[in-house]
Amino acid sequence: MDIAELQAYGFFTLTALMVVVLYGYIYHLYTKKKDADGHDYEDYSNIALKDDISDTPVSAISEHKEK
Repeated sequence: MDIAELQAYGFFTLTALMVVVLYGYIYHLYTKKKDADGHDYEDYSNIALKDDISDTPVSAISEHKEK
């Protein structure tokens, strides 16, 4: 086994590992849409598109501050 064959096996192994990590990360993003506080940050993705004064806010703002 020469160095070129060893490099080919290493490249294939690294590429396969990176594909598994990428798909794992994508799966994590789509299954955990809410964080620990219960905020769904996917709602905030449309802020730039829905920025007219007559549009409804993404999250309601209460007049009373919680302590």
